[in-house]
Amino acid sequence: MDVSRTSDPRPFWLAGCPATGDAEQTVTNPHDGRVVGVHSVPTPDQVEQAVAAAHAVRGQAAALPIHVRAEALAHVARRLSERAEEIAQLISAENGKPIFWARGEVGRAVSTFRFGAEEARRFSGDVQRLDTEPAAQGRLAYVSRVPYGPVLAITPFNFPLNLVAHKVAPAIAVGAPIVVKPAPATPLSALVLGEILAETDLPEGVFSVLPVPNDRAASLVEDPRLPVVSFTGSGPVGYSILDSVPRKHVTLELGGNAAAVVLADADLDWAASRVALFSNYQAGQSCIAVQRVIVEDSVADAFTEKLVGAVGGLVTGDPADEKTQVGPLVSEDAAIRVEKWVDEAVAAGARLLAGGTRDGATIAPTVLADVPAGAKVTCEEVFGPVMTVQRVASVDEAFALVNDSRYGLQAGVFTRSLDVAFRANRELEVGGVVIGDVPSYRADQMPYGGVKESGVGREGLRSAMEDLTYEKVMVRTGLTL
Repeated sequence: MDVSRTSDPRPFWLAGCPATGDAEQTVTNPHDGRVVGVHSVPTPDQVEQAVAAAHAVRGQAAALPIHVRAEALAHVARRLSERAEEIAQLISAENGKPIFWARGEVGRAVSTFRFGAEEARRFSGDVQRLDTEPAAQGRLAYVSRVPYGPVLAITPFNFPLNLVAHKVAPAIAVGAPIVVKPAPATPLSALVLGEILAETDLPEGVFSVLPVPNDRAASLVEDPRLPVVSFTGSGPVGYSILDSVPRKHVTLELGGNAAAVVLADADLDWAASRVALFSNYQAGQSCIAVQRVIVEDSVADAFTEKLVGAVGGLVTGDPADEKTQVGPLVSEDAAIRVEKWVDEAVAAGARLLAGGTRDGATIAPTVLADVPAGAKVTCEEVFGPVMTVQRVASVDEAFALVNDSRYGLQAGVFTRSLDVAFRANRELEVGGVVIGDVPSYRADQMPYGGVKESGVGREGLRSAMEDLTYEKVMVRTGLTL
């Protein structure tokens, strides 16, 4: 399918309306360099108009009837479903994501907006009787949640539709205007989402999609009319945002070097197939892609053999090919960095069990063993199709290794033991523990986020809606209860 448009440059969305600026930006396919599309870039004056509109409409947005918010979100879910193949092709083209995974992302975005519509209808206030003490006789509290105000959403390239959806859907559900700054490498999916949002009955100003360069983001972050900043991306950028606006409400979904623990009682074939696939899906460009594989010694040889075989069976190549499982990284520069990290580990004594080669922006799925402590491929977030395998003598040692990281997003534990599962939940210093599968599992309705340097706050529709709002209490007096 041809994802180019005869109407290029694509407009951006300013206060719910299409607009063009005085500059254009070209988006290319990281696999073959072909032009995917051209979009217009907002001027500083247009960005100011978008922020001013969000600020001006904040009261109206917060007062929108729930059915209006819910129907807008349901409409987006329906239209994404109707245009699913077109949008999947666009995601694949601008991101380099294999079409198999791109279709999955569109399906998830449909669910995200559907969950948003459902949660909007359930997001009601609570009533609390206060006459538990004599002094409060006749008093009743109505506790509601109120949006802090307009949201600035800064989104990454790796899920250019669904991670935008995870900002937009909860904001609309709670009645908060939102200004989206998509990743410069992959803005087209967000612009299509803006096109669909414009079909709804939301008031002008409730949403804007502004594809501005990263060097213009700071002024948006600092603008006092955007009291909430919701950022998904790298740790250094996220914490620089948090440090720059300490009085704002900032939520950060940052990186990780996710661990998968394979214990002696695990189904080794299942574990090997899942670890192989989910270390390399999205070319490893997921903050919960498997990076560290920790295997109990008694099964390490058998598991590693199965793992290397499963990695060797993955299909790497053109993301437009229906059979491709592993595509390119977002750019050749990103691939060169990953290649350097692998070479550094090998030079320091690591054994290369699979992969390790680069072709343009594509890194062959890579497995490393005997990686020395302190190597970047273990301590940092690779964000590429690279995993390390480490043997341990016990569950104690395995869990200690999981926690020996400054990150704490999610971990996976392959075990059949219920006791070990609950122990993992107690002891692992992460935001989510997945038992019997990889840490890469995420249901879009569940709370999602990390601890330590993996961020603050939670996504997942209900959790994000709570994060964008504060509790407000109205006390009624003189009632007969």
